[in-house]
Amino acid sequence: MHQNVAVIGASGKIGSTIVAELLRRGHQVTGIARKPEEIEPAIGMVTAKGDFTDPEGIIPILRGHDAIIGATTFLPGQMEKLIESVRGSGVKRFLMVGGAASLLTEEGGPKIFDTLPALPPPVLDQIREGMRTLDLLRATDDLLWTFLSPAVMIGPGERTGKFRLGKDVVVKDDKGNSRISYDDYAIAMVDELELNRHLKARFTVGY
Repeated sequence: MHQNVAVIGASGKIGSTIVAELLRRGHQVTGIARKPEEIEPAIGMVTAKGDFTDPEGIIPILRGHDAIIGATTFLPGQMEKLIESVRGSGVKRFLMVGGAASLLTEEGGPKIFDTLPALPPPVLDQIREGMRTLDLLRATDDLLWTFLSPAVMIGPGERTGKFRLGKDVVVKDDKGNSRISYDDYAIAMVDELELNRHLKARFTVGY
């Protein structure tokens, strides 16, 4: 069944790929960004200027959709405002583009975050905020949320439709690599929108 979906962060690499996958499957899309002129125009999509750090401004744009997908940057100290915006819209179904840092390296093992090399403080702050966002969602009982963590490496690549899903442990191939293309990540996200297999849960995807 085709849905009317708002995508926050529609101008970004992952956001724009998710928009393309939604449109490919016949869904109606409202593409939202702080600079909507940077969103690639497409049939089946309307664009809107919105910023989740301004809930009062974005809530009226979000109202009336069947689902909201958040493909936003994890802004330290600001992610409560994203959840506030979704909650204020009255839309119950919320899917979030997550990070990989909170995944376990293996069953019973450490988190990816604990194995990271030295990174600049601003990068670490953003990664920590992604982990905190998952905690915020897990403490939320009034939204039908899903947090989709990508593989450790995500970037340009083929749209194959062939990948594996996991829950809290990172998905690796037989060589120990954890990767996924933007296009296949988008397929997994839109599959979840349509099938609702991970309600109030996090899951992950990789080859």
